Amino acid sequence: MKFPLILINYKTYAQGIGEKGLKLAKIMEDTSPAYAVSPQPMDIRLIAKNTKVPVYAQHIDPILPGSHTGHILAESVEAAGAVGTLLNHSEMRIPFKVIKDSIKRADENGLETILCVKNVKEAVIAQKLEPDAIAIEPPELIGTGRSVSTTKPELLEEAVSKVHKVPLLCGAGITNGEDIRKALDIGMQGVLLASGVVKAKNPEEVIQDLANGLNA
Repeated sequence: MKFPLILINYKTYAQGIGEKGLKLAKIMEDTSPAYAVSPQPMDIRLIAKNTKVPVYAQHIDPILPGSHTGHILAESVEAAGAVGTLLNHSEMRIPFKVIKDSIKRADENGLETILCVKNVKEAVIAQKLEPDAIAIEPPELIGTGRSVSTTKPELLEEAVSKVHKVPLLCGAGITNGEDIRKALDIGMQGVLLASGVVKAKNPEEVIQDLANGLNA
């Protein structure tokens, strides 16, 4: 995992499915090496095969190959070309024991893990699981356009002071390069965002503006 990192989560937005998602990834590829994407599972191979943008699954399950219909297998994600996976996103929360087992399965398949948490308390506990990065995303700010780095900088500052074993990312409301600059100044190693790029009327401009925040 290279830092600083700008990870774009496609969620299940129509604008990020299939060829549309690939087009967005190609714009990112041409803009900055800091970009990575997290598309739907069935689009991992499409993007990984046709761009150099690192691809992260949105989730994996802590299962071994076998009879697990409907689950997401780490081996399949790795074989499709993903370099890692998100875990415990606010829209896909999982119990602590499941997180621990999922990280183990990711490690066994050479997949990086970005563990999402909602506050500093969870981040402090999460670092003990040794993910490759922890992403702090206050749920109340996700999708609001109100950046965590502007609205709740004290939360990020507290996280930096208490989490020392694992690189920190932040998300929720990130929309522009200024949001990224503030996050990096506080001590974050990167950001996660979704609708601000995927649903943007002019994604090229947004993608460039976000990249500019890395050099401001």
